[in-house]
Amino acid sequence: MNHYRYWKVVLDGILSGVLIVLFLPLMILLFIIVSIDTRSNGIFCQRRVGQFGKTFTIYKFKTLREPEKESSATGLMLRKLKLDELPQLFNIIKGEMSFVGPRPDIEGYYDRLAGADRKVLNLKPGITSEASIKYSSEEALLKAQKNPVQYNDEIIFPDKVQMSMQYLENMSFSTDIKILIKTVFKIFIH
Repeated sequence: MNHYRYWKVVLDGILSGVLIVLFLPLMILLFIIVSIDTRSNGIFCQRRVGQFGKTFTIYKFKTLREPEKESSATGLMLRKLKLDELPQLFNIIKGEMSFVGPRPDIEGYYDRLAGADRKVLNLKPGITSEASIKYSSEEALLKAQKNPVQYNDEIIFPDKVQMSMQYLENMSFSTDIKILIKTVFKIFIH
């Protein structure tokens, strides 16, 4: 078994703790701005499928205005810069997520995998992955399809599973660093 798995948990805990301390003033400010902007509690909570198929509550800053469910300019900016995902540092420190791993999905996808593909559930979900970089414009891609659900179920989701299986087989510190660097470039350069 890969020794990096142990160190990955340790590194995730240390790094998320440091980042929470560093970004706490920003998170408090964003919480206030988002709460005013969305006219609600600024934290979005949703059940997602985690490691070993166990569900957990993911945290994000809300980016949609209630009740019309439209993104505001603030929400769009937060999503573009991935700042809406800062509260997931608390998911990492709680041991529910990792910095790198398959994005946690809603029930009905990862939890229904069969056969060898179920090995993906051995991974903690992550804030970023090769699949999340590749499909960073997933919403726009799905909107362009005649049948978005079918396209997701037959094309995107199987590709994400395949990429997650490759990550599971090749997980290492250097792989995680490469994915994190690619993510930063995708957010700020692209």
